[in-house]
Amino acid sequence: MATQTEPRLPLSRDRILQAALELVDESGIESLTMRKLGRALGFEAMSLYNHVANKDDVLDGILDLVLGESEPPAPAGDWDAAIRASAISVHEALRRHPWSCTLLMSPRHARPARARYMDLLLGRLREAGFSAEITYTAYHVLDGHIFGFSLWETSHSYTAEEASDLAAKFAQTITADAYPYLHEHAQQHFSEGPHREGSAFELGLDLIVDGLKKIRETA
Repeated sequence: MATQTEPRLPLSRDRILQAALELVDESGIESLTMRKLGRALGFEAMSLYNHVANKDDVLDGILDLVLGESEPPAPAGDWDAAIRASAISVHEALRRHPWSCTLLMSPRHARPARARYMDLLLGRLREAGFSAEITYTAYHVLDGHIFGFSLWETSHSYTAEEASDLAAKFAQTITADAYPYLHEHAQQHFSEGPHREGSAFELGLDLIVDGLKKIRETA
């Protein structure tokens, strides 16, 4: 008696992009090839070209998915709350997809959703009463904090094995006698406690927003 097999789901652009996003999140951006993507979907790579133009088209598509997980500054309400909420949503999306940070800063992968976010952020600053000159600088400080902090987090992300090796090296070289404060800080990295409850990203963001509020009040 012949074994009945489950029919394959048909290919679509959305299905291809979702599979690509899952592949890259799991294995890194360098893992993405059309052959691997086709294999993950159960199709030959050539079948994918009926729905996507090439690998760059796939990359642009999954970047759009990442951007879709964040919110641009809301047009209504207090400007500072809108900018803060938007910045946090962008940062959280970049944390979920750390490979996307560098690509989104590349002119080669400029996306309409990114341009819309930039325009709305600039607009909220101008409408809040900041001059064009201050807005120019304020935008770069905010964007630099979001993307710079996200890149820093990516470079400080370790597997359990890597963290264990790093802790052992720190114990040998960063001693309490030689580096008392760095030793204390290193110990916090490898332990739980109240220091884990705060968000360094949000602290930095609040300092920026509070600074902008002071500039606005004195301008």
